Amino acid sequence: MLLGKKRKLGRTIEEIAAGEKLTLTEKIEDKDLLLYLGLTNDSNPLYIQHDYASQTPYKKPIVPSVMLSGIVTSAISKYLPGPGSRVVKQEIEFVKPVYHYATVEFLFEVTDVDKEGHLIMIDVEAVNEEKEAVLKGTLAVCPPYVLNTLDGNILENFW
Repeated sequence: MLLGKKRKLGRTIEEIAAGEKLTLTEKIEDKDLLLYLGLTNDSNPLYIQHDYASQTPYKKPIVPSVMLSGIVTSAISKYLPGPGSRVVKQEIEFVKPVYHYATVEFLFEVTDVDKEGHLIMIDVEAVNEEKEAVLKGTLAVCPPYVLNTLDGNILENFW
């Protein structure tokens, strides 16, 4: 059990179809940036120092690219296909910088379901408040496997 709650697995490959979409909107807050920078010990001045960033073509601090990747992989783990899934390959292009306090809208679309290989392909795009593309990519995702029922309650905490 995770904090006293039983967790349900995400959808299996049999329950997913090409053409499915998911939209997710994320606001980049200071607390998120500080948590990321603290966990990774990343002190790149481009991410945190206004005086440095103001002298670059960006003019102000930007959000680390890997933080945006984290939002993408988190959406896979939480929603499409959900808990128990795993990103096995990703190709992401960071088209434009994302700035602190930005609101970013992500669109995910299942483009292929390979039942034999147990993989789904998902395209992802993200836009900023001005509807400008900031991220484009493709993910290969292994959805949760169907678990065999075991006698007793050995895996009860997963249901």
